[in-house]
Amino acid sequence: MIHVIGAGLAGSEAAWQLAERGHRVRLSEMRPRWQTPAHLTDRAAEMVCSNSFKSDDAHSATGILKAEMRRMNSLVLCCAEATRVPAGNSLAVDREAFSVSVTEALRTHPNIQWDASLVESPDLAGPTLIATGPLTAEPLADWLSRITGADRLHFYDAIAPIVERESIDMDIAWLASRYDKGGADFINCPLDQAQYERFLDALLAAERAPLHDFDTPYFEACLPIEVMADRGRETLRHGPMKPVGLDDPRTGRWPHAVVQLRQDTVAGDLYNLVGFQTRLKWSAQREVFHLIPGLESAEFVRFGSIHRNTYIQAPAVLDATLAVKNVPCLWIAGQLSGVEGYLESAAAGLAAAFAMDRSARELPPAPFPRETMLGSLLHYLAHAAPSEFGPTNAMIGLLPALPEGAVDLRGLKRSGGTRAVKVAKGEAHRARALQALERHLTSGAPA
Repeated sequence: MIHVIGAGLAGSEAAWQLAERGHRVRLSEMRPRWQTPAHLTDRAAEMVCSNSFKSDDAHSATGILKAEMRRMNSLVLCCAEATRVPAGNSLAVDREAFSVSVTEALRTHPNIQWDASLVESPDLAGPTLIATGPLTAEPLADWLSRITGADRLHFYDAIAPIVERESIDMDIAWLASRYDKGGADFINCPLDQAQYERFLDALLAAERAPLHDFDTPYFEACLPIEVMADRGRETLRHGPMKPVGLDDPRTGRWPHAVVQLRQDTVAGDLYNLVGFQTRLKWSAQREVFHLIPGLESAEFVRFGSIHRNTYIQAPAVLDATLAVKNVPCLWIAGQLSGVEGYLESAAAGLAAAFAMDRSARELPPAPFPRETMLGSLLHYLAHAAPSEFGPTNAMIGLLPALPEGAVDLRGLKRSGGTRAVKVAKGEAHRARALQALERHLTSGAPA
């Protein structure tokens, strides 16, 4: 029997993939008896920080990664598509419906045994995958440090608040997507310059929840909004509050700043504040966020919060199949392995399942090709400079350079400018990635 520890995005995907290949799987999940600082339920694949699986643009890094995962029959993406909510050109889900869907698939699979327990020191007599996520329980994290001989690393991650749809003043806010991409999928709250300055002053002065580990950094791709504001008064207008591409129907112009809200449930009764992850105290959040036009009477069903995430020093610990180099029968996947993001976590679980299946069939390791988005992400985990390593999203920059002449740069710049070049490069990367993946899957490398 294969032991998968953790029923988050990575563990759920891995358990499903292994079970579908005929392996008997014991899936251990400590919740709800042992809860984390961020989770609320005992269900699999609970999304706490966001409800988004990022961009669906075919030429983007996440678009390429999704295409690869769909080719490999990802459970997570299948459930995400079935529970998606409007989000412009991104894939976002009803968190509860999504989690229920994944949980049902796992609990009803004949090859999966659900085990509600806290694993502190795994028995490595058989294949074991640790996918306990960034909120891994201390006893297991300590055990992992000892057995791998590597220190644990940490960063702070934050959660954005959620409000009731009916409490948003739609006489002020309006529905639209940036540049009208994907339909009128976001609620937009406009701020003029005076309102923005007032909001910024209140945000910078608001009381923040204390941090217990002052040496632990923030994750740069998910900074609390007040930390972004600390970096300059215009930072938010070039980040989560950027107004570009959003014409206020009352003026016909872009506002000075905009707060966007994304649908969080299929019913459309709850919306989350996009990019507004925060460590403000709850009373301060209510006071400050009520200054946003359209949210003056907003009812919060969840306030933002902050928690410390754990990940391993992947280049010192893992190879490009997510196997632990010095410990037979042990793999690590998901955010604990050093990938960042829900989509990347699920992809890592999928990759680990493919590797464990090969190992169970006594076949040699076969990393995914570097030309694939998944292969390039795992190659980075295994080969990055340890001194510079940090949590990593899928990025086009991780892929090998395209062959000379693959894209007509001069012609595209003349006809469509920088945007056209970016799209063409992304499309070329996508075509190459899917071709490389197809060769890999049909060569007998994975199952």
